[in-house]
Amino acid sequence: MKTIKHTADTRGEANHGWLKSHHSFSFANYFNQDRMNFGMLRVLNDDEVSGGKGFGKHPHKNMEIISIPLSGDLEHQDSMGNTTVIKEGDIQIMSAGTGVRHSEYNKNKDQAVKFLQIWVIPNQENVEPRYDQISTLDLKKENEWYQVLSPHKEDQGVWIHQQAYFSMGDFTQPTSLTYNLKDSKNGVYIFVLEGNLKVETEELTRRDALGIWDTDSVEVKAKAHTKVLLMEIPMT
Repeated sequence: MKTIKHTADTRGEANHGWLKSHHSFSFANYFNQDRMNFGMLRVLNDDEVSGGKGFGKHPHKNMEIISIPLSGDLEHQDSMGNTTVIKEGDIQIMSAGTGVRHSEYNKNKDQAVKFLQIWVIPNQENVEPRYDQISTLDLKKENEWYQVLSPHKEDQGVWIHQQAYFSMGDFTQPTSLTYNLKDSKNGVYIFVLEGNLKVETEELTRRDALGIWDTDSVEVKAKAHTKVLLMEIPMT
């Protein structure tokens, strides 16, 4: 088993006034040669956008883009004709493929919107762009992992063009459990949204992360009131 720990205070940071962001991996003006990616996980941004503000129309190509709102309402528009709002409990994906333009704005004037922006390098290039979003509330199971993303259309959650699996954990009480990898060639990147988590021998707190690979399973102990995003990602 190999591991790499990224504590919350080692992330890149950007403050544009209307946008406050923490970057787990190199992004925009934050560059760290040792923090380029974790396997096919290229971007994990922890964003907060002020009321009424947002990202104007901009292009993407050949990337799987996942948004997970943590609080507030985020309005999305794109060149495929979609106009939607995503909120806490939703997960949104956009396969940029041959090219797409989109914008993201805080729908509310009086409160910030907080969300995770995640980019996964696809296993197919130049696919037809596609968009999907679902609520995960009916998938949620307390004190166990529940899957919200996979490579398969028929699976639980949304799907993307990569052999990746995302699961959430919402632990309301102290819980010990195992995560068994779907593919031993994959690794897992565990990101603590709230609370306290012990992964193997490592102690993690809010916004800490641990990457693990060269293993078939991972042992986790969560304290009460802990929320976690676990991303199983191909390493090559």
